[in-house]
Amino acid sequence: MNIAQYLDSTYLKTPEQSGISNEETLQKDKELAQEAIDNGIFAVMIRPDYVSEIKKYLQERNSNVAVGTVIGFHEGTYSVDDKLAEASKAIEDGADELDFVINYNAYLEGNIELVKNEFVKGTQLGLDHHKVVKWIIEIAALTDAQIADLTRNISNWAEEHFTENDFPHIFIKSSTGFYTTADGRPNGATFEGVHIMLEHAGRLPVKAAGGVRTPEDAEKMINMGVKRIGTSSALALLKNQSTSEGY
Repeated sequence: MNIAQYLDSTYLKTPEQSGISNEETLQKDKELAQEAIDNGIFAVMIRPDYVSEIKKYLQERNSNVAVGTVIGFHEGTYSVDDKLAEASKAIEDGADELDFVINYNAYLEGNIELVKNEFVKGTQLGLDHHKVVKWIIEIAALTDAQIADLTRNISNWAEEHFTENDFPHIFIKSSTGFYTTADGRPNGATFEGVHIMLEHAGRLPVKAAGGVRTPEDAEKMINMGVKRIGTSSALALLKNQSTSEGY
C-alpha cells in the first residue's frame, strides 16, 4: 500500500515549546517540505506563521505538496471572529488546507449553536477559496458517546449547509496531539475512537491524527476508511520503522 498519499507530515511545535528560534523552526519546516517532495507525501502541516515561506519553498521547486495549517490551535476556544481572521490570513499566505480546532469546550458546555456557527462560517470561508477544511474534535477530551454525537452533528450540519460536491473537502479530524490526558491515556487517534467517528461521519471523510506510530497501524487506519493521517513521523512510517514520537 502506498501510504504516502494519505499522510500529512506534521510539525506544530512553537519555537517556545521546542526551545529553538523562529529561524530554526522555519528550517525544520523546510526540511519537512523537502522530505514530502522526496517521498511523495501528500501534505505538510505547519503553524500559520510559516505558511507563506513554505508555500514559496514548494512553489520554487514546482512541487504539488499541499500546505496545511492549524486554526484556533490547540485549545479551540478562540472566538469565531478570531478563527475566521486567522484562517483568512492563512489563505492569503497560500495555505491549501485549514485544520480548525472546533470549540469542543463549548460543545461540552452545551453551547451547540456556537459550535454550529463556527463550523458553518469556517467551512464556508474555506470552500469559498477552494480550500480543504478539517475540523478537529479532540477525541481524548470526549467520551465515546460524545465522539459519536459531535461527529454526527458535524455531518448533519454539512448536509444542511453544503452540497454533495463539497463533502470530500470537509473532514472530521480526531486530535491536535497537544491535549493533556490523565493516567497516560492516548491523546491522539485510537482505533476505537476513529471507528466511532467513521460510523457517524456520514459522507464526510475522516482524518486520524496522532498516535499512528507503525506502518501497520497506518494501513489498518486506511483499511478502516480513514482518508488522511496526520503524523510527525511520516518518514519513519514510509521507511517501515516504528516510532515512539507523541504525534
